[in-house]
Amino acid sequence: MEACNCIEPQWPADELLMKYQYISDFFIALAYFSIPLELIYFVKKSAVFPYRWVLVQFGAFIVLCGATHLINLWTFTTHSRTVAVVMTTAKILTAVVSCATALMLVHIIPDLLSVKTREVFLKNKAAELDREMGLIRTQEETGRHVRMLTHEIRSTLDRHTILKTTLVELGRTLSLEECALWMPTRTGLELQLSYTLHHQNPVGFTVPIQLPMINQVFSTNRAVKISPSSPVARLRPSGKYMPGEVVAVRVPLLHLSNFQINDWPELSTKRYALMVLMLPSDSARQWHVHELELVEVVADQVAVALSHAAILEESMRARDLLMQQNVALDLARREAETAVRARNDFLAVMNHEMRTPMHAIIALSSLLQETELTPEQRLMVETILKSSNLLAALINDVLDLSKLEDGSLQLDMGTFNLHALFREVLNLIKPIASVKKLSITLSLSSDLPEYAIGDEKRLMQVLLNVVGNAVKFSKEGSISITAFVAKSEYLRDPRAPEFFPVPSDNHFYLRIQVKDTGLGINPQDIPKLFTKFAQSQPLTTKNSSGGGLGLAICKRFVNLMEGQIWIESEGLGKGSTAFFIVKLGIPGHSNESRLPFVPKVPGNHMPTNFSGLKIVVMDDNSVGRMVTKGLLMHLGCDVLAVGSADECVRVVTPEHKVVFLDASVPGADTCEVAVRLHEKFSKRLDRPFIVALTGNTDRMVKENCSRVGMDGVVLKPISVDKMRSVLSELLEHGFLAESQ
Repeated sequence: MEACNCIEPQWPADELLMKYQYISDFFIALAYFSIPLELIYFVKKSAVFPYRWVLVQFGAFIVLCGATHLINLWTFTTHSRTVAVVMTTAKILTAVVSCATALMLVHIIPDLLSVKTREVFLKNKAAELDREMGLIRTQEETGRHVRMLTHEIRSTLDRHTILKTTLVELGRTLSLEECALWMPTRTGLELQLSYTLHHQNPVGFTVPIQLPMINQVFSTNRAVKISPSSPVARLRPSGKYMPGEVVAVRVPLLHLSNFQINDWPELSTKRYALMVLMLPSDSARQWHVHELELVEVVADQVAVALSHAAILEESMRARDLLMQQNVALDLARREAETAVRARNDFLAVMNHEMRTPMHAIIALSSLLQETELTPEQRLMVETILKSSNLLAALINDVLDLSKLEDGSLQLDMGTFNLHALFREVLNLIKPIASVKKLSITLSLSSDLPEYAIGDEKRLMQVLLNVVGNAVKFSKEGSISITAFVAKSEYLRDPRAPEFFPVPSDNHFYLRIQVKDTGLGINPQDIPKLFTKFAQSQPLTTKNSSGGGLGLAICKRFVNLMEGQIWIESEGLGKGSTAFFIVKLGIPGHSNESRLPFVPKVPGNHMPTNFSGLKIVVMDDNSVGRMVTKGLLMHLGCDVLAVGSADECVRVVTPEHKVVFLDASVPGADTCEVAVRLHEKFSKRLDRPFIVALTGNTDRMVKENCSRVGMDGVVLKPISVDKMRSVLSELLEHGFLAESQ
């Protein structure tokens, strides 16, 4: 058997050293075995470590190292071959694992170094995030200041307060030494110092707007750092101090029409003001980005606030102007109403005052005409009557025109005989035409209704005026009157596009044509015919009577009747043709006022003598009393004339059939007498007919008389024939259908 070298040590051993080695190997082994346990715990608890297999390999290496130290405990004493084999195997495994681990570390060191790089990167990112968070906090603080500043600016719409508040709040927020606002002048060529932070009334000096520095600021919407020595920054007293940084920003002036501060112009969207901000002198402080952003945002907010203030100022200016205009218009309206009332009162008084003497002239002339007169005397009386009637017609025209112009005239709608109206006009015109040896023909179409609803009096006035003009301006020849229902093709006239008739079952349009062979009219003079006091006839007709009001009034009457009137003529000496269309209602279909139709008593059927008819005449004017009494006595009446209301009420008895009451302009006494007569005679058969005699054509007079129970109203002047017609209608119908 072979001898083992392990039993006999090759060098002498000190027992104490051996004991220390023994203990050391034991603790080394214990430490080696505890480290893998700790690594296993770490690997188990760590879910993010990327090299877990390396730790396992490293743990195996440590275990094997610990095993060699543990086995080495048995080598300090005599040991067997088995211990040597185990020791050898453990060391071989330890060598293999340690070499593999060393090689693996060479492979993973770059990765471990990259992990370190990533750690540095993450640290840098964390630092950058910290800076960004600081910037966000700074921006939030800046936003808070902007909101506060915007709230202060928007809390008022006064431009001066806005600008002053902006400077104060910017100075407080940014700790500025000075802040100023430069405004463009009226010419737009200079900037004027208008507001500063520390000067209540800054000196209004100016700088040219074309300076390169100003152009640079105006060319961008960002805040621009400028030199402290620039003209717009020379706001601080000069000294030995180092000036702080200065920035300038433009302030857009948006649609600021009529918006002026000191010398401001009317500005457009491309005009700018200049805001200059200065940091404190002798300070190391510089402008930060968030501060510049704050300045830019505030400049925009100021622009918006100024535009709102401008709009408010413009609206307030417009409101004030509108109020002034309304006050002026109201004053003008009141003055116009006062003038109209004064004119109407004047016309009413003058109408009454003129008709009273006209009544005497016409009445006495008509009485004189029925007496025995020489031919020369009769000619003079007829001339008086003719001139008086012409004057009365002119008075009527003036009053009608006045009412038409102020809109107070209204149509008196009622049912009337249309055919009889044409025949009456023909009968009135024929005697005049026969004197001039003119033939007059009347042609009524078969489809023309016999009765119609409208203002008979105004229609007759228009027709008489038109036909009268044809007779007046014709020396020889003929006059034809044609009337028919206008068809659709005859209604529209390109010369009058505003005339737009609408056919209906309730009404029809009457078209009348009056053609003469007279002197004719110059075509360019035709438009003048419908103006007041215009006569286009040549001097050869200057002897023709007329005041130049007839056609002007006719046009207005036709317009009231929703119609149209025009004249055609080929020229002087070629005659003329007058046309007019009026709207009339159809009885039984129309919604217009349906007054009962009362046929007029023909002149040849009227009684000529009213012998024994007892009548009372009340008139406070002695001449008027005498004239009216004379007319009635000429007709055979038994007349009692009184001059007061009390006397009239006292003398009227059931034997009296008619009471004529002269109505003055106010009309109060007449209405009072009528009421008292109604009270005195409660029974209708005992009460006489009560008729008002008035020179007032106002519609209210007739309405007031009707309201107190009068049976009719007669308009002065009154001739014998007119009085005869009034008495006949009263005795036959018991009332007067219309004002006579």
